[in-house]
Amino acid sequence: MINEHKNLSDFDTINEHSAEGMRVGIVLAEWNPEVTQSLYKAAKETLEKYGAKVLTIKVPGTVELTFGAKHFIQNSNVNAVIVIGCVIQGETRHFDYVCNSITEGITALNLKYDIPVIFGVLTTNNQQQAIDRAGGKYGNKGIECAIAAIKMAKIEII
Repeated sequence: MINEHKNLSDFDTINEHSAEGMRVGIVLAEWNPEVTQSLYKAAKETLEKYGAKVLTIKVPGTVELTFGAKHFIQNSNVNAVIVIGCVIQGETRHFDYVCNSITEGITALNLKYDIPVIFGVLTTNNQQQAIDRAGGKYGNKGIECAIAAIKMAKIEII
C-alpha cells in the first residue's frame, strides 16, 4: 500500500533494468488526461532511459484499454504492454463496473498470452489521490509500471 513512507518512484537503478532492444507498448486512456498524461510521460521517459523503444495507442477510456493491449499483443512485436488509465470514484456504481472490467480484462490477457500486461490504472476515491500518484507526493506510478514492464519482459526461473 502506498503511503507517506513509500514512494512509487523509488527503485534500485542497477543494470537489471536495462531494456536495450525491447519494444514496449503503452495503451493510454484519454479520460482524465491531467492524470493519464503525467503517468504516460513518466513511463515513456523511464522506458527510453533504459533503452526501450516505446509504441503508443490511445483509446477513449479505461474500459477500452483491454482491447488496446490485445491489439498490441496480436499485431506488433512487443515485449510488454502497459495500460495507463485513471478511474475516480463518483456518485454511481459506474466506478465499480469500470474497475472490475479493466481488472478482469488485463488478468485474462496475462493468462492467455506470453506478453506481460502491466496494470497502470489508478482507481482512486478523488482527484487529489490520483494527482498524488501521478507525480505528486507519492511519486509517479508511470515509473513503477515501466520498471515492472522491463522486469516482467525479462522474467526467468532461478
